[in-house]
Formats: sequence, C-alpha cells, structure tokens
Amino acid sequence: MRRLQLKMKKILDGMTNTMNSVKPPRITALRDLHNAETGPFSILIGTILSARTKDETTTKAVKALFSKYKNPKDLANAKIKDVEKIIKSIGFYHVKSKRIIEVSKIIHKKYKDKVPEDLDTLVQLPGVGRKTANCVLVYAFEKPAIPVDIHVHRISNRLGLVETKNPEDTEQELMKKIDKKFWIDINDTFVMYGQNICKPISPMCDVCKIKKSCKYYKTLNVS
Repeated sequence: MRRLQLKMKKILDGMTNTMNSVKPPRITALRDLHNAETGPFSILIGTILSARTKDETTTKAVKALFSKYKNPKDLANAKIKDVEKIIKSIGFYHVKSKRIIEVSKIIHKKYKDKVPEDLDTLVQLPGVGRKTANCVLVYAFEKPAIPVDIHVHRISNRLGLVETKNPEDTEQELMKKIDKKFWIDINDTFVMYGQNICKPISPMCDVCKIKKSCKYYKTLNVS
C-alpha cells in the first residue's frame, strides 16, 4: 500500500511537471470558481451547468448568471426564459435552466440558503449525481472526495491504477486504494491532464513524464 501512495505522489507531480513543461494549462472551471471564493452555492450551480460543456463556457455563464442572481432566493424566483437567455451557450441549457431553478428553490426553502456538506444529502437534489456531489465536496468545502469524470476514468485505467468499465466503479476502486490525502488533487490534476496531454485520441505520450509507469504506454511499445 505504501508503494502505491508513493506512486500516486509521483503521478500527480509528474503530471504537473509535464503540463508546465509543455504549456501551463488553463485551470478548470470549478477550480476557477473555488479560487474566486464565490461560495458553495455558485459551485453547486456551476457544477450542474458544467456537464458536457467546455470550461471556458461554464465560467463565463456562471459569472453572468450570478451577476444578476446573487443568491439561492434570487435564482429560485427567476423566470426560466430569463435564465435561458443568460446560459444559452451552455449545453442542454433548456433542461439545465429548469434544474438550477428547482435546486435553488430547495436550497432556499429546505436548507435556508446553505448548501449541504454531505454526499447523501447532495445526491437527493434534482440532477445531482455522485460526480456532481463529489465536486461540490471538493471545490466548495475542500472535503476529501474523488469526482470521477471521463478523464479521471480514462487515465486511471491507462495508468493501471484500476481496471474498471465505468466511472462509478473507478471511484469506488480509487477510494479503496488511494490515501485520502491525495483525493482532493486527483480530479483537478487528472482532468487538466486529460484535456491537455492524455487525450482520448492521440495522447501526447512523447512528452509525458510518467509514461514509464503507464500500463497503456507499455502496450503501445510491445515489440
């Protein structure tokens, strides 16, 4: 187990060094919201909006949305058409407009404008699955969790950290194997690495500083 923890540190450091040596990556939308200290509610809404949407688009939409609606009460009382106009650049904006208003009503009325800080309560909100809930825990409250999207799932399997078929199983396996002190950094680092270096098609293995530890890279170079 200790060897795996040492390997995890090398992986995270190697990813960061690789990205910085090629081109310092743009931070993710959720990290941007966290750094701006916008608060848990904006991070919850931003996470819901970020699904199937580019980070730059998410960041702009969230900032525009919260320049008009400052808190859960404001957004809960918003008209769907008004919200749609603001987030029109977001994927599935019709559905998401209704969803974030519905979530805002629950946060305002049931939770007195405070976003829940536990996974079980968060996943009861409309449109909030484990990944979204884990993102809120990490980026809003800095609580140990492993949000697993397509990038985290793909890279974890390529590295041989897990052998799983879906993100849900990847999350469970990583939680079993990886020390909690690394959990918060996994999503941020793996997502940026997946967007910039370890892409789904034509990954940049030539510049990757952790390729010697990569199961996927080794299969490419079997003679």
